[in-house]
Amino acid sequence: MKIAFVGKGGSGKTTLSSLFIRHLAATGAPVVAIDADINQHLGPALGLDEAEAATLPAMGERLPLIKDYLRGSNPRIVSTETMIKTTPPGEGSRLLRVREDNPVYDACARPVELDGGTVRLMVTGPFTDADLGVACYHSKTGAVELCLNHLVDGPDEYVVVDMTAGSDSFASGMFTRFDITFLVAEPTRKGVSVYRQYKEYARDFGVTLKVVGNKVQGDDDLAFLRAEVGDDLLVTVGHSDWVRALEKGRPPRFELLEDANHRALSRLQSAADATYELRDWERYTRQMVHFHLKNAQSWGNERTGADLAAQVDPSFVLGESVVATA
Repeated sequence: MKIAFVGKGGSGKTTLSSLFIRHLAATGAPVVAIDADINQHLGPALGLDEAEAATLPAMGERLPLIKDYLRGSNPRIVSTETMIKTTPPGEGSRLLRVREDNPVYDACARPVELDGGTVRLMVTGPFTDADLGVACYHSKTGAVELCLNHLVDGPDEYVVVDMTAGSDSFASGMFTRFDITFLVAEPTRKGVSVYRQYKEYARDFGVTLKVVGNKVQGDDDLAFLRAEVGDDLLVTVGHSDWVRALEKGRPPRFELLEDANHRALSRLQSAADATYELRDWERYTRQMVHFHLKNAQSWGNERTGADLAAQVDPSFVLGESVVATA
């Protein structure tokens, strides 16, 4: 399952995504964790110190390698220079699997040992001083979108993406790349404002959206969230001494996380698992093509000097059957 965590800055989005990753790892599930936030905090939230996190290879800096591998022998892609973040796979493209080893993981992923298991961690890379005034952060997350477009994941396999804060995710089609999106919201007007934006933007694309109430301290907070988000409220999380110790750099063993929070994480996994039966690879592929054609027309054709609509393979549908055939 492909899972996104979104929310306004300071909502606890990265903390909750890291807890969910730890929970999945503790079950023995294979996990690819991706930090696609402009503020690169997922590595430290998973226990890396700042020096270790700073040495993680940036996906954005390895985009030529990613493109070259994913292009494969696809005859519709004349060169890697004509590949953009939305380029869809077709006959001859190489696809990514969660459990496999491949050159993209070799270059961009690093194993992170957790007390419950090991996950692969990938990061877009930070927004640096050199980018100021000349680059958009979405040029970095483009590497993530391209990989998601070429990813085939099965049941009991998890790709967890810590997304950029707010509604910035809608600057590309990446918000449609997930089986379920967990929106982390505090029980405040600002906390639910991002939910309203996300709900409105995602309405026409069949995005499965569930709210995780964070920093909920009592019945009044719970009642507020229920009134504001209704049935989309999946679970709530309150104060955690375990998380406070993590933030101080002294995390206890994960099994010592509070029982209520363990139960909340299990609810998130159950909600994610339930989406697999509803997965529609044809719709997923159609949406991929929709955003590719939209990007091609608005800027891609001009930037690459090519007709990027020609990259679309009309008979290709991404899915596990394609991997089996290959």
